[in-house]
Amino acid sequence: MTSSTLQRPTSLGGCATLACLWEATAAKPGNVHRGADFEDMTFVDFLASAAVIGPVMDRCEQLGLGGTVLQAVEATRRTVGRNTNLGTLLLIAPLAMARGDVEKASAIVRDASQEDAGQIYQAIRTAQPGGLGEVERGDVAGEPDLSLFEAMQLAADRDLVARQYAGGFAEVADAVEHLDNHLVYNAALNDAIVLTQLLLLSRHGDSLVARKLGPAASQDIASRAASVLAAYQQNRDEYYRAVADFDFWLRADGHRRNPGTTADLLAAVLFVMLVQDRLSWPVTFYGSPPT
Repeated sequence: MTSSTLQRPTSLGGCATLACLWEATAAKPGNVHRGADFEDMTFVDFLASAAVIGPVMDRCEQLGLGGTVLQAVEATRRTVGRNTNLGTLLLIAPLAMARGDVEKASAIVRDASQEDAGQIYQAIRTAQPGGLGEVERGDVAGEPDLSLFEAMQLAADRDLVARQYAGGFAEVADAVEHLDNHLVYNAALNDAIVLTQLLLLSRHGDSLVARKLGPAASQDIASRAASVLAAYQQNRDEYYRAVADFDFWLRADGHRRNPGTTADLLAAVLFVMLVQDRLSWPVTFYGSPPT
């Protein structure tokens, strides 16, 4: 889409903050948003996290890949005391250094130094994400014995963020086009984000859920998301009921089915669209249901 009267934020940090704000605000099934907190994590936590990472992303070229991720994780930890955005930061940092170009971001990951890898391992330990477990090689509990790219290759089959590092950000690029297509047909940004989330879930499940509950739970999410998307093509009233039911199911059982990795990808998708100026301004976040 082409820009009109108003323009996007001009800095990388501004784009990163706004992308994270939009991702957190969208009423995505199973995630925290402005109408739904978790017991241990709130919408305000995500707003604060979005605010503090902007200045770090503005210095990404000076800090390098590992330094950017580590400093952004540390700023988040100081501010909210919990992990709200590790996956998001891992994705946005190379994309910021590449100014939204996924091919350049992939090259940055491939060329990452051992210092970058060590800083990212430290960032992961600082963030303390759930469900990591232990692996034979590339375990973040110690110092890296592989290049960052090699470590991400080993993790790519079990983590969708690692798959972006290993696979050229292919799923991010695909989701950018999907979200853009919905906006072309005048969907409000909230609706387009939810539809893109459902597409990602239907294709990949969610690797955070898979780590916590096992592959079958992730596949269950994928099947249910595909059913919700099918309803969108048939009857919009039924679609919105299906979204509500899906959201209720994801939040049951102490929100252990929270599709957090997919939320990370969506933040990266929004960041790319902002940096590439692929939004018409002013952006309509909420609006009439898409037709």
